[in-house]
Amino acid sequence: MTPRSALSAGSLRDLIDADLYMPFPFQCNRHAAEAAAGVETWLRRWGLTDEPGVARMIARTRPAELAAYNSPTLDAELLQIVANQIAYQFVFDDRAEEVGRQGAAHLLPMLCESVAILRDGEPPSTPLGAALTDLYDQVQNRCTPAQAARWAWNSREYVHGLLYEAVAQEGTGAVRTGLCESIRSLIAGVEPFFPLCEAAQAGGLHAEELHHPAMRRLRRLSADAAVWIPDLFSAVKEQRTGGMINLALAYQRAHRCSLSMAIMLAIQQINCTIREFENLYEDVKPELSPAGVGYVEGMAGWIRGCYFWSRTVPRYGDTATTPALL
Repeated sequence: MTPRSALSAGSLRDLIDADLYMPFPFQCNRHAAEAAAGVETWLRRWGLTDEPGVARMIARTRPAELAAYNSPTLDAELLQIVANQIAYQFVFDDRAEEVGRQGAAHLLPMLCESVAILRDGEPPSTPLGAALTDLYDQVQNRCTPAQAARWAWNSREYVHGLLYEAVAQEGTGAVRTGLCESIRSLIAGVEPFFPLCEAAQAGGLHAEELHHPAMRRLRRLSADAAVWIPDLFSAVKEQRTGGMINLALAYQRAHRCSLSMAIMLAIQQINCTIREFENLYEDVKPELSPAGVGYVEGMAGWIRGCYFWSRTVPRYGDTATTPALL
């Protein structure tokens, strides 16, 4: 079955641009070039670009560009932490995917090292662990103890999610859409950045505001939309490499349809998520403090940033050259 939009769209990227609801306009942080240079220095300092292919991967993913798009108002210091963390997660995620292909059990040493650093303050034993330790130090130096604790907790959830992904990848059956969404929400690695959004607010948020049910729902909606949008643009790459944990590919498996139809089904879900975020934010905004408003704007920035980054990043370049009519 072919979606009507695909008949007039030249490429899959055109199809996404035509139908995805994006109410947040493009913005870019003025410290973007500085952050990009800082990422290269930081990765080199911890030996991560010594690994074959890592420097090329960073050039194709442009972590500082993603940071600049999703955090346009951050000061230079906080933007650098965000950019370093995005770069670290790209390296860690790709390494976990490579190791996980040998079987989920092979991931345990690198995952356990990360948990020990984040939970117990244990010293690192690998270059990746050393980079994570330094990143955690950066967060602790800039954030309050409570914000840093939330950062570490959310980062551990991301680490655990990579193990779930490896288990799903080595299974023989198709991963159901709901299960794919659950794993994707963990491995997205978006929620560890929300405490950094907190740290950007003068005076911080009151506990009642931070833990309000509406705020918890906004965090969930933001994180889901922010990761599902790149899934649209990465579907071609993931399909070619045998990836399973991708929203569009989950729809394709469930409905046994074309990739363009699967992308349209995923877009419908994303559009509903973004509209719910918009409406809920509009409802609660009059009750929020200035810090609370800034915090939610930071969440919205991740939705916007992931879209504008995904459209042009070389990592997902196949989307612009793949015909919408598949």
